[in-house]
Amino acid sequence: MVKLDKHGPLVILRYLPPYEDRDERAYLDALIEIGRNESVFALLAIFAGGGGLSQAGEREQALWFKATRERFERHCRALAIVRPDANPRMIETFQRLWSMPLTATCDEQAARHFIAQHMETA
Repeated sequence: MVKLDKHGPLVILRYLPPYEDRDERAYLDALIEIGRNESVFALLAIFAGGGGLSQAGEREQALWFKATRERFERHCRALAIVRPDANPRMIETFQRLWSMPLTATCDEQAARHFIAQHMETA
């Protein structure tokens, strides 16, 4: 299941079970929607750790990173990624892509706290 919700400046992307055949396309479409954002926002991305992308999906995601990098940098004030396998290397990888404050954690409440802290200073 892929779901994209907007609550004011908070954008929440969920990619969770039960997984369906159309989830990859829904996830990539959600990225496109996020990339179109023209106002200040924070992104909370919640992944259950399954539902991996196909090779074509990985390529499309990489192209999205490249195509939206400047706009994402300009508008996204913080990024928190929730995954059961979150680790410091994940943070390092995303810090190579973007300079906004970001974290990767297995704790959704910690991620929400991180987002809240950075939205207060935006």
